[in-house]
Amino acid sequence: MGQTLTEIADTLRGANKKVQLIYAFNASGKTRLSRAFRELIDPKTEERDDDYRPKVLYYNAFTEDLFYWDNDLTGDTERKLCIHPNAYTKSAFEDLGLDTRVITAFQRYTQPNLTPRFNPEFSEVTFSLERGTDTSTGNLKISKGEESNFIWSVFYCLLDQVISTRNVAEVDERETDQFNDLEYVFIDDPVSSLDENHLIQLAVDVADLIKRSDAVNGLKFIITTHSPLFFNVLFNELKKKTSYMLKRLEDGTFELTEKNGDSNQSFSYHLYLKQTLEEAIAADKIERYHFTLLRNLYEKTSNFLGYPRWSELLPGDQQLYMNRIIQFTSHSTLSSETIAEPSPQEKQTVKLLLDHLRNNYSYWQEDAPSA
Repeated sequence: MGQTLTEIADTLRGANKKVQLIYAFNASGKTRLSRAFRELIDPKTEERDDDYRPKVLYYNAFTEDLFYWDNDLTGDTERKLCIHPNAYTKSAFEDLGLDTRVITAFQRYTQPNLTPRFNPEFSEVTFSLERGTDTSTGNLKISKGEESNFIWSVFYCLLDQVISTRNVAEVDERETDQFNDLEYVFIDDPVSSLDENHLIQLAVDVADLIKRSDAVNGLKFIITTHSPLFFNVLFNELKKKTSYMLKRLEDGTFELTEKNGDSNQSFSYHLYLKQTLEEAIAADKIERYHFTLLRNLYEKTSNFLGYPRWSELLPGDQQLYMNRIIQFTSHSTLSSETIAEPSPQEKQTVKLLLDHLRNNYSYWQEDAPSA
């Protein structure tokens, strides 16, 4: 028999782990779980006063609902993203002055000349493409993916400030006291409308923040996602974590199952990687992030077969192939444009190395469908 989401939230609280990763398919209750967890840890009451300090900082679909468009249907020129004020946006903009850092983070996720501009009250933001002179494109309505990047950038910069503040051991020496009661950070699926390059970068950024959060500051992190790629990057970046799979049962209850080992054992992630690479090769749409997936596939195969280094599985001139893969998969290339897009020859390398893996190791031959 399954559990209610409140019971699962209580299980997560009782685990007392610094990091808990949860994979679940869409419509499995991830967002409702984040709400149930918040209500369990920090229920809303009418007695909250001006000195109230939250115990849970969360990012979910309700966070995105704080931002909504005024499309200027009459004039069709003054398009702006409006910000519904609450404690979350007040902390980010009015109290901590994170607007400049948000702009920098947003441009890193999108493009350097796509510029947000806040009004003085931080109640709305407009976007324009700067052209290197005093001219710009005027107010743009950005894409859904860019909007998600912007909202995530706000949360990311706030979380970065939270961790920096909480890492100061002496409470009296902290820049602000508004995070002193914070116990949990709950991040629910921040990957909607993101392409794979930005998704990988976002996962690496999240992992870096968590690793920077000192154990002595007491913060605990719960992250849910429907994306195998996002889950897997976090799984491999974070050494100490507990992983689960959340399922919604037919009777409307839920099941949270702990998954030990790598994400292949959790939900056949290696098959997902293989399929993604095969589809990109067939469509001749190899991009930089496919080298990351290829490396991930080699790492998983080497771990399963007991090889100490994934490069030992490479054919021929192993150092040459390893250098090529590393060039496209280092963290620096995930967050910058310093490495050019793959050339036709480099794209062919992806096919060659995938074929080599499938044709030479029984780990993959056993997964192949029988004729």
